[in-house]
Amino acid sequence: MATLEIECPVCAEVLELTDEDRAELQVGDVIVCDSCHSEMEVTRNDGGEDFELELLGAMTTCPNCDEEFEVTAEMLQAAPMTRAQDGVEVALMTCPHCRAKFELELADEES
Repeated sequence: MATLEIECPVCAEVLELTDEDRAELQVGDVIVCDSCHSEMEVTRNDGGEDFELELLGAMTTCPNCDEEFEVTAEMLQAAPMTRAQDGVEVALMTCPHCRAKFELELADEES
């Protein structure tokens, strides 16, 4: 049984889809990353390597209050960007629940 490996565009976790999994997926179905809970819509499922997902929403969990929330495009635009101690560029996010500020590392989008 062949397994297609897809990298989550948010956290880079590898998602594995078997032939059976793919047979059940239709264009428009949503897959949720087990690691970061980001939602991705199936935009192509034509067999073999011909499979594509589009990111719908990125989810994250506040390290202060442990509440999960969606990171919207508006939140990212409003968040100042800086470099973490390890030199990686991060967004300074504010939790909508407890208002704590924390660094959020964003995965690079491949084009």
